[in-house]
Amino acid sequence: MDKISFDLTDEGSSLNCSADNTVNRSDSACPSSVRGKPKSGRIWKSQKTRFSSIKKSVQCKKSSQQHAFREEIKHIKELSRSIKETRRRENDIKRLRREENKRRRIENERKSEIVQVIKNPAKIKRMRKKQLRMIDRRDISKLNVV
Repeated sequence: MDKISFDLTDEGSSLNCSADNTVNRSDSACPSSVRGKPKSGRIWKSQKTRFSSIKKSVQCKKSSQQHAFREEIKHIKELSRSIKETRRRENDIKRLRREENKRRRIENERKSEIVQVIKNPAKIKRMRKKQLRMIDRRDISKLNVV
């Protein structure tokens, strides 16, 4: 196995980054604290920061740019609202059409049924289970059965 060693006195370490130095370096070159070798041995891993500690950039826009940006956002929201409304309307129309078709289908099935009126209720007692499953109650006044 190859061993990797670190020299903490390198130019990028915090030991060389003191307040007395007048050499221009970026903040990323001078970390706030020296981190040693991790216990896991994964030296390439960077230190994680929490979301709350991340600094957000301040928007420096002119008022005209901000006004245009707000107008664009309003336009986009209105457009998305109208798209949602049209989609909702189309779904309502499709739902109503499905319901109408279902109602018409059931009505046509009822019209095409062959109906036999059972006048003697004692027949029901003598029927088998399979025959009983076929029996439905209907209002015969609407069916025009003689």
